[in-house]
Amino acid sequence: MKISDYSYELPEERIAQFPPNVRGTSRLLVLNRENGAVSHKHYGDLVDFMEPGDVVVLNNTRVIKARLVASNAKDQPRELLLLEDHGHTQARERRVIYRGKIRVGEQLRVSEARITIMEILGGGIAKISSDTDILELAERAGEVPLPPYMHRQANESDTQRYQTIFADKAGSVAAPTASLNFTEALEQRLLEKGVLIAYLTLHVGLGTFLPIRADDIENHVMHSEYFEIPAQTVATIRGAKQKGRKILAVGTTVARTLEYAHKKILQTGAAIDLSGEADIFMYPGYSFKIVDELLTNFHAPKSTVLMLAAAFGGWKNLSHAYQLALADNYAFLSYGDSMLII
Repeated sequence: MKISDYSYELPEERIAQFPPNVRGTSRLLVLNRENGAVSHKHYGDLVDFMEPGDVVVLNNTRVIKARLVASNAKDQPRELLLLEDHGHTQARERRVIYRGKIRVGEQLRVSEARITIMEILGGGIAKISSDTDILELAERAGEVPLPPYMHRQANESDTQRYQTIFADKAGSVAAPTASLNFTEALEQRLLEKGVLIAYLTLHVGLGTFLPIRADDIENHVMHSEYFEIPAQTVATIRGAKQKGRKILAVGTTVARTLEYAHKKILQTGAAIDLSGEADIFMYPGYSFKIVDELLTNFHAPKSTVLMLAAAFGGWKNLSHAYQLALADNYAFLSYGDSMLII
């Protein structure tokens, strides 16, 4: 299976550089994976595709202000991009992607804090320590880590808009973008219809959006991301599946987490909290065990998230839907429009 078979031409002008003026007003392309039929809706119309007892699962991770601009002893700038939390990260230590020359033992300044380069790990990654809590420092002095394809620095509005309304547990360096347009009004409409809403946490890493370098898909080594699934969410999903109700994963991050942990979610016995490192790589041929519907964005060519969407919807269906979306002026990638695969 070749990654070159799973690509498409994405014009630069179709990549959303900013979110919609009002959260929740993005478009929604609905793809029926059984027959390939496509319809054009709006994000709030998601309610129409859910029934009482169905479960909507959301990722409540919080994006940290991961981009830090430091200076060395010569007052030269050095950029540090904090990598995602893996659940066991020390408060004053973190792995980073760095720009500019650094050396082991060197000290950098970020605002009033002192950063020490502990280890250079290769591939542009280093391990640092700080004389203060790194997440607190990032909140004070960091910037929102917008994806590089936006070709701009984050502005004040990105602090709110590159974050879901239910973001809770800090640790991601990229947003779970499928739920950026999820609103309190939509939540209320779902609840009034009898739809259940459950949460899990998966700290999104930069590797999620990296293109697959090996043309042979099976040779790709998937990055791992830390997750937590509360016992209540496990119980809710398990009960719904036993009753034949649908599970909607809002985003590929949710889909990866649920499918990685599917055996423990569906096992008998008391529901318990689950956590671990999800490194599952889903591509066409994968059989989904938990997820019945997927709400997701339009993804970059040759990315692992595009492969997941292709696995769920079928590449022929997905490719046709993408071409229709391009022809109909949909906005793509993180701040763009969404797709519901049913």
